[in-house]
Amino acid sequence: MPMTPVPAVTLTPVAYFPEKYFLENLAVRADGSVLITAVLQKQLWLVPGPEPRLEVPPVLLHTFEYLVMGITEIEPDVFVISLTDGYTTHESHLARIDLNGWTPGEPVTPEIIYTFEDDRVRALNGSCLLGPGVLALADCFAGLIWRVDLSEDTHSAKARVWLADDTMAWDPDSEVAPPPQPGVNGVRYGPKTGYLYYTCTAQRVFMRVPVDPSTLDPAGHVQFVAAIDNADDFCLDEDAGFAYVTRHRANTLDRVPLAPRHGSEVRHVAGDPFDPVLAGPSSAFWGRRPGDLGRVAYVTTDGGTTAPPDGIIRKAALLRVELHPATGANP
Repeated sequence: MPMTPVPAVTLTPVAYFPEKYFLENLAVRADGSVLITAVLQKQLWLVPGPEPRLEVPPVLLHTFEYLVMGITEIEPDVFVISLTDGYTTHESHLARIDLNGWTPGEPVTPEIIYTFEDDRVRALNGSCLLGPGVLALADCFAGLIWRVDLSEDTHSAKARVWLADDTMAWDPDSEVAPPPQPGVNGVRYGPKTGYLYYTCTAQRVFMRVPVDPSTLDPAGHVQFVAAIDNADDFCLDEDAGFAYVTRHRANTLDRVPLAPRHGSEVRHVAGDPFDPVLAGPSSAFWGRRPGDLGRVAYVTTDGGTTAPPDGIIRKAALLRVELHPATGANP
């Protein structure tokens, strides 16, 4: 079958952050506003909705004690945020934030609902919902994925190792500038295909694992999908059969087929040639309006803080990424 043409892409900055801010992850709320974790600054930010417009000033919601990594909506307007001291003590916690009834300007009061006691924990990274009350958390320096089962009221939790595999390992000896290259990084569950997908930055792979729909545990071996370097987070378009992967140090957004044996069809959709707007892309999340899935995503960047392209660190940004169906011949 012929390859689906690569869409044309429009990148529009909708919010800027100061230089050297590392925007790590994001969640788009039902009202169109966007929650963003700033990992090095240990902060949670909000870009106001109902839909982020050009040059919207971000609002600081809270500053934490630890690095702020993944964020996942576990029920309407209730979020779980991964906190971790990944580079020193490895102390890691999950914080719950309930924004139901909250209005901008009011304080936000996170609640610690779980503290990892297992000494295998090293550095929590990306997260996603596997099913009602069940989270998957990437641990990028332990080289494994945790399963977190929330209590019925979501005010407490328990955790266990969901899966560990060599394809999740980090590289402490990578010949790149600090920070070290993480292992398993981004995780997303595709309920339609029945797979959990993950990137491993250090191993330069995009992988998938079948998930048992009743137990939400792995239902088979990990499967190689595609080779891709510098991969960070991604969003899934299961209907079209693609993931859109942020390549953090490579400054591109790539389209990756979800089915194995199509690795030769990985394509840049933005950032090649280099676009300074897309310096250091870190995560991606689809918009929440009708028709946004597969067409409009929001992408965070660090402005090149980790690896400055052309030696210049730019302002971190939240970008609106609009995919336009392509016409004509394949590239």
